[in-house]
Amino acid sequence: MTLEPHTDGKYRCPWCGTDELYVHYHDTDWGVPEYDSRALFEKLILDGFQAGLSWITILRKRENFRAAFDGFDPERIAGYDGRKIEALMADTGIVRNRLKIEAAITSAQAYLRIDDFSGHLWGFIDGKPVQNRVTSLKQVPAETPLAQKISKDLKKRGFRFVGPTIVYAFMQACGLVNDHLVQCHRHEAVKKLAR
Repeated sequence: MTLEPHTDGKYRCPWCGTDELYVHYHDTDWGVPEYDSRALFEKLILDGFQAGLSWITILRKRENFRAAFDGFDPERIAGYDGRKIEALMADTGIVRNRLKIEAAITSAQAYLRIDDFSGHLWGFIDGKPVQNRVTSLKQVPAETPLAQKISKDLKKRGFRFVGPTIVYAFMQACGLVNDHLVQCHRHEAVKKLAR
């Protein structure tokens, strides 16, 4: 697959298009190995909210989500009650889906039962990101056996909205797997960030 350079001369994965926010996310966030437990929790919850929607929709509302969900503090979210759920359902700045909101609460409770969320997730790959060498978006799977394994583990622990497709998107976003196309200017840069 031949990539066309963007107006700045850089080659990027075609999924980010030319939207400024999406390009910035691609260049600074997506695929960067994330080791902070709270940040991983946030991304997992947001990926759950993305189900059935495009990521750019969630990206445009990310700051609103952070405000509405108390900075994705798992302890606070785990204690949300009916009044808070109704307040979230009335918040036009986020995706107002009762099942997803309730899933975020249940998942926060599950998160609190794990001593080291980051260590747990990275333990599936011995702490080293999977370095794929894809040259076309057609080569990028929607899910993998590893995503299925992590999904099964998270569900068993009480997490919700963590099917294998959501988990694989999460793995890509958090750098557990490097799925930047090899021609993309971020592929090697992200590879070097692995611990």
